[in-house]
Amino acid sequence: MTDHVRDLRSVREATDRLLTAVAKLDNAALAEESHLPGWTRGHVLAHLARNADALVNVFEGRPMYESATARDADIERDAGRTLEEHLTDLRDSAARFMATTEPDQDWSRTVELRNGVTDLAANVPFRRWVEVDLHHVDLNIGYELSDLPDEFTEREVDFLADRWSGRPEVPPVALVETDGRRRHTGSAGDPAVTVSGPATGLLAWLAGRGDKGASLTTSGGPLPTLPPL
Repeated sequence: MTDHVRDLRSVREATDRLLTAVAKLDNAALAEESHLPGWTRGHVLAHLARNADALVNVFEGRPMYESATARDADIERDAGRTLEEHLTDLRDSAARFMATTEPDQDWSRTVELRNGVTDLAANVPFRRWVEVDLHHVDLNIGYELSDLPDEFTEREVDFLADRWSGRPEVPPVALVETDGRRRHTGSAGDPAVTVSGPATGLLAWLAGRGDKGASLTTSGGPLPTLPPL
């Protein structure tokens, strides 16, 4: 069962790590490329702030974003701001998100995210943790997939394996961690391909990040190409 209280603590810790790391940058560094194609570090930070506000909307029963166009426009508008402006926005938006989680509420209720996706309210804190920690890696400032907490990595591999399950464009795949833990992803049926390696390597491939399979071994066929997240 998801422990949203524990996940909220992890969100706070991840946010503190992010803010501490970003505060060491300067304005010029924010204009440099992140690991995400087409996005500077400023774009990543703008997205993180706007995602916090979007999750406030989710908790309060409003659409997560006004529209995909508005979401993209807000990120583009905010990407070129100064370091101090980004830090203030990150702190303030994070505080707004945390404030929505403090009142008593039904954590078992279903909430709506982007593109008609629904989830339990109790799972939203983990989704925010994913945004903060994975995009911290995307900033390309020295925080790597290998630096992520072990709990985060295992849970995100579980989440992404489930996300790709049932997708007809992804062949049946058996995921085998170095410690022997097995998962299934992709379309139904007996796995055509077995992908083996460390949890961080599986995360990199499933999330389209990092080495994207360089640390993995495959049998039964080549490493499948996954659709964009």
